[in-house]
Amino acid sequence: MLTVIGETLIDEVVRPGREAVPHVGGSPMNVAVGLARLGHPVQFLGRFGKDAYGALVAAHLKENDVLVPVTPDSRPTSIARAVLDGNGAASYEFTLDWELPAALSGPDGMPNFMLAATTLLHTGSIAAMLAPGADQVFNAVVAAHPSATISYDPNCRPTIIKDVAFARAQAEKFVRLADVVKASDEDLEWLYPGTDPLAAARRWLADGGAEGPAVVVVTRGGEGPWAVCAAGEAECAVPAVKVVDTVGAGDSFMAALLAALVDRELDGAQRRTTLRAITAEQLEELIRYAARAAAITVSRAGANPPNRTELQEG
Repeated sequence: MLTVIGETLIDEVVRPGREAVPHVGGSPMNVAVGLARLGHPVQFLGRFGKDAYGALVAAHLKENDVLVPVTPDSRPTSIARAVLDGNGAASYEFTLDWELPAALSGPDGMPNFMLAATTLLHTGSIAAMLAPGADQVFNAVVAAHPSATISYDPNCRPTIIKDVAFARAQAEKFVRLADVVKASDEDLEWLYPGTDPLAAARRWLADGGAEGPAVVVVTRGGEGPWAVCAAGEAECAVPAVKVVDTVGAGDSFMAALLAALVDRELDGAQRRTTLRAITAEQLEELIRYAARAAAITVSRAGANPPNRTELQEG
């Protein structure tokens, strides 16, 4: 079982000259859907309300065969308003309520049995930064680490978390416990002003030592992804496609990257040594697969990750 912990929300997508259209979104939720479409059993642990937008979330997760072991609550479902420019690039405004449902934690604040069978836990984005939920998410990562592969994507939102020093410290907490880290070049440029994003990624790999990440990936939009592991570095070009919008592209990349790791039986804490021994050539295969998923996503509207058939045909 794979587990994704984090926020889900409604993207109100505003295109030039058109009315807002609601789409179910949220970076971790998108990753959960992406993993499910690629054929992996996955549960999503997050919160949404009993309102009309929450009903859209519940229906979307059910339609995509994502398990949801917790029920909606009485608070409003969170909203992200994505305003697209003429090139399809999105800027965001958020109305958020983030904390993990009480059902996920015992009296000591640690996650309950829902993590027991997890071989891979993914988190990141708003969920790992915004109080009060961020501390709960970190507790879940700590609890899962002895048995599960941990993956993390900071997916920084400077309009929500404006204190870069806090965001940097928070990201580094999760990086130190993660086995697989993915960040965009924009994330790293914001977290480490004046530092080359690739140098920042190399530092994340080095600073973790024997306990930190085995793989750090940097997505660079049209320049293609780059990645580093103990054996070396890898990069690849992105497939040429007509971009409709970039909503959810990074999440599709993340989901496909993790799916490829699971396909290769590299998930689970017992396989950390094997994951750390990955070669640069194997790393290139992983990011090339993930880049194809992202390319399919940007070729159509909204956060709409590919299924396994689409990705294999690509």
